[in-house]
Amino acid sequence: MATTGNTATAGAAVEPAAFDSEAYQRRLSGRRHRRYIPIAAGMLMVVLMLVFAVLAPLISPFSPSAQFSDYVLEGPGGRHLLGTDEFGRDVLSRVIWGARVSLQVGLGAVVVGFLVGVPLGILAGYKGGGTEATIMRCTDMLLAFPTLLLALIIVTALGGSLINEIIAIGVALTPSFVRLARSMALTIKENDYIMAARALGGSPLRLMVRHIFPNAVSTLVVIATLYIANAIRTEAGLSFLGLGVPPPTPSWGNILSEGRQFIKCCPWLTTFSGLSIMLAVLSFNIMGDALRDLLDPRLRGD
Repeated sequence: MATTGNTATAGAAVEPAAFDSEAYQRRLSGRRHRRYIPIAAGMLMVVLMLVFAVLAPLISPFSPSAQFSDYVLEGPGGRHLLGTDEFGRDVLSRVIWGARVSLQVGLGAVVVGFLVGVPLGILAGYKGGGTEATIMRCTDMLLAFPTLLLALIIVTALGGSLINEIIAIGVALTPSFVRLARSMALTIKENDYIMAARALGGSPLRLMVRHIFPNAVSTLVVIATLYIANAIRTEAGLSFLGLGVPPPTPSWGNILSEGRQFIKCCPWLTTFSGLSIMLAVLSFNIMGDALRDLLDPRLRGD
């Protein structure tokens, strides 16, 4: 009798628990919502920077070039919240106006690199043969130079200005877009729907524009978001070296350059512009990583 009772108890213990579909759906929904937190944080930071840049004339307390001779190298606080520089210019106003240059160059350079590099990469990947060899050998020559060095060479030849910075950094980013677009075109063109469209008489241009590009654009946009951060760092480096926009136009890079000689006695001259660069780069990197995780089904973890 005891043995029978123990057997019954053991049998009851191994009965599978009922599947709680509501709890599973709540956990799944929680994971999905948590994925949106980084992208929301990154987008919020980016939107705030864009608002500061667009509304700089309205929200900056002073003109970025206005000099206050009675407040030279004044520390943060009081009338000048972030202090003043060696000419008595308000650091907060210069940082706000500097966002305009850095974001314009970052966004503009990525647009240039995208518009030039993506069509060339898709063309190389789809056509192959001599076309691919020519495009990729030119790309390899550009990739032999680090991004900052290549941009420095181009902007030195063209001269320091906002447009020239955008062109120089855009050209320096183009090889990366070419290689990425080519690799995606090589993969996409082997899909059945591409072969079917080709069999139905679709021209190469139509296949590239109507089929290959739309299927690659989401990944390309994510990578472009990450490259904006790279472009902002490169612009800051060029401006720091004196090859960016000419003074007195403020940018985060030339604010850093002007304040480096006072870094021991007046650290606020470099601290706030450096923090602005860090936050801008961090914001675009967070948003790019979150977009990648959101759009790539292999990384979603559903």
